[in-house]
Amino acid sequence: MDRPLLNRRLAEFGTTIFAEMSALAVRTGAINLGQGFPDTDGPEEVREAAVRALRDGRGNQYPPGPGIPELRTAVAAHQERFYGHLGVSCDPDTEVLVTAGATEAIAASLLALLEPGDEVIALEPYYDSYAACIAMAGGTRVPVTLRPDPESGSYALDLDELRDAVTDRTRLILLNTPHNPTGTVLTRDALAEVARLACERELLVITDEVYEHLVFEGEHLPLASFPGMRERTVTIGSAGKTFSFTGWKVGWVTATPELVGAVRSAKQFLTYVSAGPFQYAVAEALALPDSYYTGLRDDLRAKRDILATGLTDAGFQVFRPSGTYFITTDIRPLGFDDGFAFCRTLPERAGVVAIPNAVFYDHQDQGAPFVRFAFCKRTDVLNEAVTRLKQLAP
Repeated sequence: MDRPLLNRRLAEFGTTIFAEMSALAVRTGAINLGQGFPDTDGPEEVREAAVRALRDGRGNQYPPGPGIPELRTAVAAHQERFYGHLGVSCDPDTEVLVTAGATEAIAASLLALLEPGDEVIALEPYYDSYAACIAMAGGTRVPVTLRPDPESGSYALDLDELRDAVTDRTRLILLNTPHNPTGTVLTRDALAEVARLACERELLVITDEVYEHLVFEGEHLPLASFPGMRERTVTIGSAGKTFSFTGWKVGWVTATPELVGAVRSAKQFLTYVSAGPFQYAVAEALALPDSYYTGLRDDLRAKRDILATGLTDAGFQVFRPSGTYFITTDIRPLGFDDGFAFCRTLPERAGVVAIPNAVFYDHQDQGAPFVRFAFCKRTDVLNEAVTRLKQLAP
């Protein structure tokens, strides 16, 4: 067979580094701080809600295409609860769509809203599915790079660079805040400029807000709450990161009826429906008291500090994240400048696994000396990882 078996544009986005690093962790007995999933399950009462749904026969057959009414109502109530003071609200019947996690929400949104040749601006480095989904939709990816500032220990968006990236072919901006992998939480001023730009240039915006409750400094502000943005913003949320059920794959889209209808038109040909019993459980999870959300944030902030301090002591330049559960580090102080080579030898040298940030870049040279660690692990695991990493100290 002469033709390749995988579309050429998609072949370049295969992120086999994740599988490679996980296999290395198993083979060497290393602590896997590479992939971003917790090593403990979410609240017991939410797990019990899923069991009840299974036993009661709720969701074992096809749930409604937009999602069960209970979950759509819970998503709308969640937005009102946390962002109602900002003017955010949605109709559960016409403005909420349940998806197979945030990844499907991203794919369906891009497939629905792009025509071949449309340009999509995305903040680089970015979640690996962004590039693949833009390619599947026939769009053209235009990266705008978040720049590390060693003095402040954080990453920043250059708003002039963002504005300069917009052309007559730009259809939408794909925004992620809190941002994976850098941990950046875009400020009110930065979001206001994004909103102004979108309104001026008649752009749509897809906002990936799955880390909305994992903010340690600053605040999470939905872009849809800014003037002129409700009618042009597709907001994506997910239960996986907030409730530590990444395997359930329950996400959602909120937007105007017109935008939700467009996204649903694509989504129905992806999974059709999914996660029936888990939808009932997530509906209950969203109603957990404020103490759950603050406890989650405080627990992860403490874990961030454990790992950030340990990495600093081991000789890394650490960019302490304001949100998410990832830490980006610069390996050059340790005498390395190739993140791939560093990560491939780290399990043998220190018994820890990390991910090279270059996989999240179009311009891989920009990400070459940076490495990402996940801290959504048990405290004892993080302490052991810190102990192991100390042997790297110059």
